[in-house]
Amino acid sequence: MILLDGKKVKEEKISILKDKINKLPRQLKLVVIQVGNNEGSNIYIKNKRKTALDLGCLFEHIKYEDNVEEQTILNKIDELNNDPMVDGILVQSPLPKGFNESLIQNRVLASKDVDGLTDINSGLLFHNKECLISCTPYGILELLNYYNIEIKGKHLVIVGRSILVGRQLMILMLNNDETVTICLLYTSRLESITKTADILVVAIGKPKFITNNMIKDNAVVVDVGINRENDIICGDVDFDSVKDIASYLTPVPGGVGQMTAYELFNNLYIAYEMNKEN
Repeated sequence: MILLDGKKVKEEKISILKDKINKLPRQLKLVVIQVGNNEGSNIYIKNKRKTALDLGCLFEHIKYEDNVEEQTILNKIDELNNDPMVDGILVQSPLPKGFNESLIQNRVLASKDVDGLTDINSGLLFHNKECLISCTPYGILELLNYYNIEIKGKHLVIVGRSILVGRQLMILMLNNDETVTICLLYTSRLESITKTADILVVAIGKPKFITNNMIKDNAVVVDVGINRENDIICGDVDFDSVKDIASYLTPVPGGVGQMTAYELFNNLYIAYEMNKEN
């Protein structure tokens, strides 16, 4: 089994990206909007700030209390959309209950949507046109490409249909000539489907759900899950159960999450280039 080392790939790609960013005529700027005080969001934003500073990018964190008026957030996004010195805008998920997440997310200009989650970018991806692609699916594709894993003509099975991962990955892989099956957690005869996968991607939020009886020999297994079990971080795949059967396997942590972090800033660079041309 070969480990799909997201940390290693991220470090190499970040180094290349830093060189490209340093050659630009000005610093790139990312603005992150947070509503409330979700502990997980605080950690993610802290990590984004660190990466931004490491790359020489400007980073602004706008934080609202969870009782802020929704219109206040929308007005701030409008202001940032119209600021030519802001290259990327990210609305940190999850938003507290009561906020229209779709409305707020789609207020961000598609050309500044570094999360790749607006309806416009999702639609452009569907039509296989240039766009900003959601970070985790794009990170998975780049991780597979880095390890020279053949995609064209292979059968990809995705377990999980979230907008953030499953649905976007499905379209992205179809655009790259891969045959795709997407399943839900409670899909009938799930095991018989996952065992047909040349490449299995799991993103359901169930710790160690996928075991060795659910994959075929030499399958490539990509674990997107991040779970905490008995104070230990683990994925949706039972790593110890699967490692002797899979040909390639992502660790958790140190796998897909690392690629997601890189793709955010790769999207920031792409957004700059797109907006410069426009």
